[in-house]
Amino acid sequence: MKTVKALAAIVVVLPTLAFAQANTPGIDQRQVNQERRIDQGIASGSLTPREANRLERGQQHVDNMENRAKADGTVTRQERNRIQHAQNVQGDRIYRQKHDRQHDYNHDGRMDRPRQR
Repeated sequence: MKTVKALAAIVVVLPTLAFAQANTPGIDQRQVNQERRIDQGIASGSLTPREANRLERGQQHVDNMENRAKADGTVTRQERNRIQHAQNVQGDRIYRQKHDRQHDYNHDGRMDRPRQR
């Protein structure tokens, strides 16, 4: 009898947890895309290790905002707008850091010197 009650409780709670995790697919996909952009910048050398660490911390901040918004099971319109704004800011930062002419092409952890003319 106890196992039946426990099983019934699991059957009721599990879909609720799955729904709470799956209610922000657009935000989740954008997080994945931005992390991919950071990884590509590291691989190509267009991001220095310091820039990459700073951008990763920013992504973690956005992820923490999303987790706090999901904690009660619903993400309100205001929470969603704040998260999207934070993602916009992070996207702009990623772009600026990748295009600021600071490079680490040889992946030695130090910024490469610009060419002397």
